[in-house]
Amino acid sequence: MKQVLNKLGNALLGLILGALVCITVGGVFMRYVMHMPWHWVEEMSGLLMVWIIFMGVFFAERDHENLTISFLTDAMRPRVRQIVYVLMGVLSVAVLLIAAWWSWNLAGTVQARMTRILGISLFWIYVPVTIGFTATAVLMFRRLFVRESASSSGDNV
Repeated sequence: MKQVLNKLGNALLGLILGALVCITVGGVFMRYVMHMPWHWVEEMSGLLMVWIIFMGVFFAERDHENLTISFLTDAMRPRVRQIVYVLMGVLSVAVLLIAAWWSWNLAGTVQARMTRILGISLFWIYVPVTIGFTATAVLMFRRLFVRESASSSGDNV
């Protein structure tokens, strides 16, 4: 089931990226070749980019592909390294949840405002931030919990 959900998420992200590429290429063609610009391209591109970025944050974390710089932790003793990882994880979860809360509040504040051309609520520009950060925080918290329980059960054996 997990693999099916991962593949569906990747497919959705790929479809959104494909739509962004098609819209952008079509917009350039219409503007510079046909001299009949699509005025909605910029708004739609911005909306799709926000969804790609914040869904991508979650998928990158899910696949362990987020950038990490580990030269300091690599130099630490294993026990200290584990403590630092837990502290960084807890801090990361807290920051992600705070950012998700702020973006949710902002989404509610701008819900009645619409984009000029497409007439889409600005809510849909801030919601992916909330979704992406919340999902990433849940994933990171789960990993912290699983890592903690695995290491503590290993200590007892």
